Amino acid sequence: MRKNVLKLGIILSTIALISCNDKKQQTAAEKESVPSELTDIDRGKAILQSLVSQDSTALDYISDSQYIQHNVYVPDGKQAFRDFRKSMMNTGVNIDIVRAFQDNDVVVIQAVYDAGDKKTVGFDLFRFKDGKAVEHWDNAQALRETASGHTMYDGEAVVSDLDKTEANKTLVKAFVTDFLVNGDINAIDNYVNSEKYIQHNPDIKDGIVGLKTALAAMKEKGIKLTYNKIHHVFGQGNFVLVVSESNSMGKPLSIYDLFRVENGKISEHWDIIEEIPAKDKWANPHGKF
Repeated sequence: MRKNVLKLGIILSTIALISCNDKKQQTAAEKESVPSELTDIDRGKAILQSLVSQDSTALDYISDSQYIQHNVYVPDGKQAFRDFRKSMMNTGVNIDIVRAFQDNDVVVIQAVYDAGDKKTVGFDLFRFKDGKAVEHWDNAQALRETASGHTMYDGEAVVSDLDKTEANKTLVKAFVTDFLVNGDINAIDNYVNSEKYIQHNPDIKDGIVGLKTALAAMKEKGIKLTYNKIHHVFGQGNFVLVVSESNSMGKPLSIYDLFRVENGKISEHWDIIEEIPAKDKWANPHGKF
């Protein structure tokens, strides 16, 4: 009898141990399947908004060991971001994020910086690794009225056509290469939507006609804009951002062109143009690209 009780105890203990292990394995599996509460886009937005917020939580989303900076006025590193944030918090600037998307480990954010009498619009790009921002690029331009009647930042903001991401990136890169780098005017008719082309560049009206008219006016005034090199192409779905190095009238420029593609044609365009200062004014060795 005593032996039977002992055997029963061993069996029950074994069953309990197996059940416990199963629960632990199930719990671990469940944890692996539960998505993180924050996406890299959320983290990027939080870092940007932290520049004007009392909440310092977003500083946790920046890598302690590596933060490469391409804003030429700001040094590398997390401490430099803290110092820049401290200087920004007293300026009374409001940051309004208007659109955002992600291409692999890079988050693209377009935002308006409103300081009352001074407003700028720009792009901030963050590269993430294991949930921490390890690199940052940006480009900004003073807000102006536009020839088209739109603003420099309004328009479609919803990311769609995710299955067409790579095709749209290929299309846009080909357009920028053919038209802006190589100067092929025929590329306008080949790549741009002839029925609907919304323009947010301050000096260009809507439509293909508006684009061609602006080019003719630049030529007449002797204004030459030369695209020297495409440095980055980031896209998700219907949005594609091209980061290029350019030159106009002897001035080196960083140009961010954002395109929205619809049914295989470029249908909307935003851009931000910023002059690149002389290298002796840079606070870091990386430059804009």
